[in-house]
Amino acid sequence: MEKIALFDTSIDSDNLGDLIIMDAVIKHLREMFPQDSFINIPTHNFLNKKNRDEIRECKRGFVGGTNLLCANWMLFPQWKINLLDTFLIPSPILMGVGWQYYQRSTDFLTAIFLRQLLSKNYIHSVRDSYTEKRLKSIGINNVINTACPTMWELTPKHCEKIPAGKAKNAITTITFYRKDFEADKKWMKTIIDNYEKIYFWGQMDGDEQYLKSMDLGKDIEILEPSLMAYDNALSNIDADFIGTRLHGGIRAIQHKKRALVIEIDNRAAEIAKDTGLPTVKRDDINGITGWIYGNAPLKIVLPEENIASWKAQFKDT
Repeated sequence: MEKIALFDTSIDSDNLGDLIIMDAVIKHLREMFPQDSFINIPTHNFLNKKNRDEIRECKRGFVGGTNLLCANWMLFPQWKINLLDTFLIPSPILMGVGWQYYQRSTDFLTAIFLRQLLSKNYIHSVRDSYTEKRLKSIGINNVINTACPTMWELTPKHCEKIPAGKAKNAITTITFYRKDFEADKKWMKTIIDNYEKIYFWGQMDGDEQYLKSMDLGKDIEILEPSLMAYDNALSNIDADFIGTRLHGGIRAIQHKKRALVIEIDNRAAEIAKDTGLPTVKRDDINGITGWIYGNAPLKIVLPEENIASWKAQFKDT
């Protein structure tokens, strides 16, 4: 039995999407390393002595995919790790990690930092082509696009079980930190006008308050802001998902629900380009209405060879 460090993005996170991501990451790593033990290391806090000592005992480390990478690490560190730690801890391996937004060129210090930090002995897994290109642009070439681990089980067999036609109700999400009040209110009204009942799931603190500020004039049932409550709703309510939360949408598809993700930044847009995940820009009301009444079966295109190749490098190691 070996010890494996898992840089866990859900620890001390106020975003329930991180729980959805880590749920998939842990599931796949458990299948890959059934006899090994995992030590969870926070990414939202800087490492302390205990963390460093634990990591040094580990054979290898994985970074659970979210949008941790950026063009200026010193100013906007999603992953709280300092320059000294890149020399003190074993080099971690990316697993479905993404890039924070569309950004300018990566600065010189961040490029050095990432080249020093990330493993040179293993291939890294990133969740979209944009992130792959960003890393290769700074000389990190041992990287492939595997899509997000949350999508790895959205096979053709799984997608065949998802209804092609409209459900009676809708579950929605919004994103308070990427507001466009007029556009968000317009697409929310479109959902209200086309479904019998609307359920709302707040993935982060602030989402529900933003919803209430819209004064939409119709009762919307607020789900408890927990992943358990969301899973329960997806399992028991006849509903489509339409909302801005990428992993809220992917979770719905995991539960065999129709899902349309409203694009608010690069994350959903880039994954959609690679995989065919249903997305639409938030001002495209015709596109939203067309999807609601459409009857197209879901077809997710996964980079299956890349996923298999990334996993295969750890066999017998």
